Amino acid sequence: MKILITGNMGYVGPGVVRHLRARFPEAEIIGYDNGYFAHCLTTRDRLPETKLTAQYFGDTREFPEELMKGVDAVVQLAAISNDPMGKSFEEPTEQVNYLASLRIAKLAHKAGVKHFVFASSCSVYGFAAGRPMTETDELNPLTAYARSKIDTERALGEADLDGMVVTCLRFATACGMSDRLRLDLVLNDFVACALAFNEVKVLSDGTPWRPLINVSDMARAIEWGVTRPVATGGPKLSINVGSTAWNYQVSQLAEAVAAEIPGVNVSINLNAEPDRRSYQVDFSLFKSYAPDHQPIATLQQSVRDLRDGLTALGFADADFRNSDLVRLRTLERYIGAGQLSSDLRWTKSRDLGKGQS
Repeated sequence: MKILITGNMGYVGPGVVRHLRARFPEAEIIGYDNGYFAHCLTTRDRLPETKLTAQYFGDTREFPEELMKGVDAVVQLAAISNDPMGKSFEEPTEQVNYLASLRIAKLAHKAGVKHFVFASSCSVYGFAAGRPMTETDELNPLTAYARSKIDTERALGEADLDGMVVTCLRFATACGMSDRLRLDLVLNDFVACALAFNEVKVLSDGTPWRPLINVSDMARAIEWGVTRPVATGGPKLSINVGSTAWNYQVSQLAEAVAAEIPGVNVSINLNAEPDRRSYQVDFSLFKSYAPDHQPIATLQQSVRDLRDGLTALGFADADFRNSDLVRLRTLERYIGAGQLSSDLRWTKSRDLGKGQS
């Protein structure tokens, strides 16, 4: 088996590489990434990419067709990957998340790739009061990031990709420790706050709902995607990925962090304006289709892993929201230094199209 992972040097990618290498030890696994966040390491272990057969560098907007040769499965992780980045870089978000993903899927089909896995998001539901949302419910994407995900899903559904099994995994909000940790995600931010300030400050009134999934369980779902038989869900499938038990209100997440880190207080802004992003999600279809790839991490263990991982790194950064652990800040620093253009393309002395490890 030969597997191509785009965007493998981000937050989710290292866990995906580790998991797929463990599950398919003889596979040829290659990575393709533009290196925005390659330096954002939060591990003292071996470099995650050493588990790959090869690492290539480049922009997915110019993905080289020759890299598809002999590939059996593509995992499309590459994205401008949250709402703040999407707001600041709306056009590149459309280019990278939507247009490049669609082009790569078409190149994969042309090359005879059998499985294409697209990392989508439950954020496509936007605001949904009442019952948990299913795959057939109306979508309400509120941000450029969410719109880019559903635009890709729809385009993949309309494209002529006969013979290739396409799986769009609508992931719950990611959380948990990673070799390239992000602290611009709700649970991860709360743990960092607890360690830096002995307090979790909830900026909303605490009532918005968020479904969460640990990055380790995202990797398990991706494994299912690259092996999904066409009889399970058909040739093209969009499916919510997570666990119904992991639908939490933001205030519950803050209390869970305080329960695992002694001496931490929780403050909630009861006078905050309503948060427009609030939704619960129904994951019963994923439970039915992928019983052997269900999430196994718990909220409590995820908090402990974050706590222990950050503590092992000596984390005590009261200014962490301006650090490289918040990805928007990384991009802004590159732009300020003249290394990235406003459309997020490398500038000075950067030749990323031919590198290989």
